[in-house]
Amino acid sequence: MSRRTLSVLATLAVVPFAVTLAGCASASPDSGGESSAENETVRIGVVNDGDAQWAPFVAAAAAEDISVELVNFGSYEQPNPALAEGELDLNQFQHIVYLAEYNEASGNDLTPIGSTAIYPLGLYSTKFDDVKSIPKNETVAVPDDASNQARALLVLQSAGLVELKSGGTIFSDLADIDTDKSKVKVTALEAALIPTSLPDVAAAIVNNDFVTDAGLTFDDALAQDDPEDANALPYVNIFAAKAEDADNETYLKLVEIFQTDADVQAGLQESSGNVAAAVQVPAEDLVDSLAKVQKDTRAQG
Repeated sequence: MSRRTLSVLATLAVVPFAVTLAGCASASPDSGGESSAENETVRIGVVNDGDAQWAPFVAAAAAEDISVELVNFGSYEQPNPALAEGELDLNQFQHIVYLAEYNEASGNDLTPIGSTAIYPLGLYSTKFDDVKSIPKNETVAVPDDASNQARALLVLQSAGLVELKSGGTIFSDLADIDTDKSKVKVTALEAALIPTSLPDVAAAIVNNDFVTDAGLTFDDALAQDDPEDANALPYVNIFAAKAEDADNETYLKLVEIFQTDADVQAGLQESSGNVAAAVQVPAEDLVDSLAKVQKDTRAQG
């Protein structure tokens, strides 16, 4: 990880509005060196188009003569295939680890073109008010997708609910749990189903997109991970594009709008319950991180 990345991550709680993306002034392959923004419509896949950042984002893009169409999806499994198949121009819903695992599994080469924020991942319960109140041998749910499951298990370990044999990595899964040394049992469920399953378990790791669906607020979290950890880079959320569109001027302009527009940033905080740590990680560092995680993923196989 570069010193520049560590510097960016060390100040996650501060949104550095003055920083602009490197390469934003470059022309797209099809632009002939001129702006490609005017009168374009860009289809962006998201998981919750009702989040407060999206309406001001669409409006701010329109002010730059870019028409944005948000395409809403009900689960995380859908936006990457849609992007790879050309049904979308961009998507914005995932972190680097999730994208790395998708690329490795599918053989695609989707790439990050800009960062948005890191969101602490939280443990929630409708039965207990704190972690210590969760009885021994109760069941806790975690997401079943590999990237979020590993991160969820690290949260449970930090909370003292489980112990992981490896000490915990971005590749940890249920098989890595030392059941003899763990306080609770862990089950994996599809992330989108966890909110409705909360009454059936003692607690659950709920992805941020689904917290409000469960009738919860972000302040209700019993425990969460630390977005200021320098090791958090793989969990930076990103705009993703097809590799051939990485230098598209319009797409990079949209990233810049998201990162610097005050109304968009205010909406981001509103929709995250003021827990989002907005970041502007250089695109080349995002790409380097993706390459490393994909390499590590292959090594695990």
